[in-house]
Amino acid sequence: MPMTTPTTTPPSHRSGQRRRQRPTARHIAPLDGLRGLAVLGVLFFHAGHFGGGFLGVDLFFVLSGFLITGLLLKEAGDRRGSIDLAAFWERRARRLLPALTVMIAVTLLLVAVGPPYLLGFALEDGPWAALQATNWHFISEQVGYWNDADTRVFSHLWSIGVEWQFYVVWPVVVAVLARGRATRRLVPVVAAAGAVISLTVMIALAHGPDTTRVYEGTDTRAFSLLLGALMATAPARRLLARVPGRLAGGLCAVLVCGLGTYWFLTDGPSSPFLFRGGLFLHALAAALLIALLAHAPDGLAGRLLGSRPLRWLGDISYSLYLWHWPVYLLLSEKFLGFGGWGRTAVLLLVSLAAGFLSKVLVEDPIRFRARWARGRTGMVCFAAALAAVAAACLFLPVPKQGADSVDLTQLTAASGRR
Repeated sequence: MPMTTPTTTPPSHRSGQRRRQRPTARHIAPLDGLRGLAVLGVLFFHAGHFGGGFLGVDLFFVLSGFLITGLLLKEAGDRRGSIDLAAFWERRARRLLPALTVMIAVTLLLVAVGPPYLLGFALEDGPWAALQATNWHFISEQVGYWNDADTRVFSHLWSIGVEWQFYVVWPVVVAVLARGRATRRLVPVVAAAGAVISLTVMIALAHGPDTTRVYEGTDTRAFSLLLGALMATAPARRLLARVPGRLAGGLCAVLVCGLGTYWFLTDGPSSPFLFRGGLFLHALAAALLIALLAHAPDGLAGRLLGSRPLRWLGDISYSLYLWHWPVYLLLSEKFLGFGGWGRTAVLLLVSLAAGFLSKVLVEDPIRFRARWARGRTGMVCFAAALAAVAAACLFLPVPKQGADSVDLTQLTAASGRR
């Protein structure tokens, strides 16, 4: 799931905030561009044009682990080992939940006039998406990611679930270990050990034709987040600080080329070695790249990744990721009347527009506490979005198998029939 690079809060919004501020850090432009590159890979993969583009999700995981752990450790250092977990979770909720909730509510209404099978599965999956547990829902129901995703408008939210579950557990681990100087040194050890255990679980479970269990499981994907977390710890940062800037820039270029080559050579789940070490090595290379870019952002690779178009994509990547898959399914080839690159162009344009509007109208006002998003007004708006999701799940009529359309006039009577 996309996540923003830590930066300071814009001055125009500081006065309305409470004293309890999030830890600040310098802005690292190439990481925004890296996020933009990752979401581009996902967009073209889901459009059927780039077999290795799904690895962009892995890159998001590594970025999240790195950035979140860096913020947590900085707060622990500034506050003598103390981390305000409630404030951390509030910031994550304020940053991520409103856009997600609005997307779920609007998508449920849109699929009501789309193909009946989309509505049926959306009503089934919607509550799990709201609970950040879509990945385990799909695993328990044996919904194959690689074969059945094109029937479910919320199938892409499995990665959001993985990240939220990480946000629940890992900050607690860091908060406990950060209380003392001696135990704080265990953070990189725990991160490294957890990554190895996660890899071991993936290898042990990677059997059979369907790899959904290892691809979507929080336990089997945790190594990507934990390798990113490892690179944010003091030992890793001290080690990389010894690398001269020019050498660091060269290593970044080599890693970008290596990762790009792996993306182009990988072709979906059938790629050899992918679930037996390939994803782990990809995450490790991505973690090294991210840490080196943070250390020396001014090299050639850093300047290319920090270009304005990629940074713009990275800035809207979260909302873009949320909206692109429902757009892809609703604007099907049958609906548009054409396919190929023409349809892909339409999908990209509509997805970009939806992502931008979500960023401007939902994410930023709530994140930076615009006047309407503060206090009771903000709570009422968020509650209204949640109520819309609940109402859609409760009152939208489940289409009968084989039905060609959904009669929306049944909405008022739906609750009585259920």
